[in-house]
Amino acid sequence: MEITWAIWGHARDKADIERLYRFWDEDRFEEAEAGARVLEARAGRLRRGSRGLALGRFARFMATSAACVLGRGAQALKEMESLAAELDGTTGPERLLLLAVRGNRMRVLNAERRYGEAEAEGTVLLRELTRLKPVTQVLSIELFVLANLIDALCGQARHEEAETIARGNLPRSERRSLAALHCGLVDSLNGQGRHTEALTEARRFTPPRVREQSGRLDMGTAAALHALGHWSEAEAAARRALADCERFLDPEHPRTGQARTLLAEIEEAAH
Repeated sequence: MEITWAIWGHARDKADIERLYRFWDEDRFEEAEAGARVLEARAGRLRRGSRGLALGRFARFMATSAACVLGRGAQALKEMESLAAELDGTTGPERLLLLAVRGNRMRVLNAERRYGEAEAEGTVLLRELTRLKPVTQVLSIELFVLANLIDALCGQARHEEAETIARGNLPRSERRSLAALHCGLVDSLNGQGRHTEALTEARRFTPPRVREQSGRLDMGTAAALHALGHWSEAEAAARRALADCERFLDPEHPRTGQARTLLAEIEEAAH
């Protein structure tokens, strides 16, 4: 969900903003979060005006986005909602920033199993994004919202709807959105009991490795193998998933606990 640096800051801020994007692109989210907080502090020292205000909002967006990816979205939720309130009623580039902030809020709601609220937020966002489609940079936000909507639907056992969204948008996705939608498709198939198809999709191709999806595809693979009675393969996939979660995600990330639970269930069934 990159927002062009020139929109948010004076040219002298370019190097710092580009550094944040580089950290983000390289999955160095801790550094992105820390750098965003430094940028926020600097923006606060500027005279109140369009430059300082916009730069500070952008920095807060980057910091809370990194917190979400690292699994600390619940702690950042109040700040996200405060930022969304500040941005409400804005137009142009700041309107896009508002939609991205609300997309992050969807991610947190899903993590807290508040799936109905996440779905409602996603429905409103997609309606507004449809109106903004001629504007550049809308696609990445739209795909991010759709990936979160798939998770919300799966959380409500509406797996057929989730599958339709995933299949319909995979062809226009890349890197982060591609990885998220691919994992969502596997989850939706497992949720329908179509475990052989889920396993086929999981193995059909290897999506780009992105840190925020660590362990997720292996969890989907393990769930499918477990349901099909392939205990040893399921256990191996679950162990890979847990290892990736522990290596690449924050210790508090919900997926780490989910991977441990899945591994325990498989081990109990196998033995």
